[in-house]
Amino acid sequence: MVKITDVARHAGVSPSTVSYALSGKRPISEETRQRVEASIRELGYRPHAGARALASSRSNVLALVVPLRTGIHVPVVMQFAVSVVTTARRHDHDVLLLTQEEGEEGLRRVADTALVDALILMDVQLDDPRLPLLRSLDRPSVMIGFPAEAEGLTCIDLDFKAAGELCVEHLAQLGHRVVALVGSPPEVYVRQTAFAQRVVQGFTAATDRNGLASTVHPCEAAPAAARRVAEQLLREQPALTGVVVHNEAVLEPLIDAFEQLGLRVPGDLSVTAICPDELAESLRVPVTSIALPSAEVGERAVELLMRKLAGDAVPEATLLPPRLTRRASTAPRDTP
Repeated sequence: MVKITDVARHAGVSPSTVSYALSGKRPISEETRQRVEASIRELGYRPHAGARALASSRSNVLALVVPLRTGIHVPVVMQFAVSVVTTARRHDHDVLLLTQEEGEEGLRRVADTALVDALILMDVQLDDPRLPLLRSLDRPSVMIGFPAEAEGLTCIDLDFKAAGELCVEHLAQLGHRVVALVGSPPEVYVRQTAFAQRVVQGFTAATDRNGLASTVHPCEAAPAAARRVAEQLLREQPALTGVVVHNEAVLEPLIDAFEQLGLRVPGDLSVTAICPDELAESLRVPVTSIALPSAEVGERAVELLMRKLAGDAVPEATLLPPRLTRRASTAPRDTP
């Protein structure tokens, strides 16, 4: 590892002069500064974060706030996190990951120190208690998700309402008239988590518009719960021929449960999902799905923050349109 003394020796100056060049605490000649900077580049020296902060009044660290609450599907959350981290590194920023449910207190503790330059928040609720604090902070922020009142905030996400609608429209075009949404775990709806609520809104709007019979069923993230929901759906909707799944953890167990109950996919039952492409493609019956654009959302969230840190104007709302990929799990409804 290259040290500050190596840079000093290479540039022919003292270690304190290198420190002054990095921190700006004392004036040095332009010629000396350029020589030090040339040595830093040639040797590949990476100054300590504290030195960088002194020089720029910034820490070059972003906070990613991801409270790992119950009902959250961690593998999908980590896809977003990896995208944020890799994009931040391209901008020479590190990421501080905050996973505890600390609410306003945790945010204020981080914001009141020099730990981070800006924040990205996930698991946004419709009436998110963090909003007043975010609006008052002197550090820029981006929310991955849309609260009910997003004015004055910068938000980005998949258009989950449109995604719910698109799944229903696909089933309606195939002739399905009785459909159901198997949604997120119950606690996700109790918290009024924004993306889950938007899917329900879109699903309900599209079924009403198309005159379809429909129900919405939250489902715990467990195979036994998937079996119970499948049994309940067939009791309550014996004419059911189409299902939308917005719960990655139960997608495969749910298909298995329906087939064990005598419904073939897609011969008797068409299934669509909102989930990562790699999951939809990997199942025994590849599932027609709307992709979760985690890589794009994470990347664009960081890009928005970089523009805000540079003092540039950014759009308040960035909604990514849903993209539906047809696979083997949906087919036209068989008519008697």
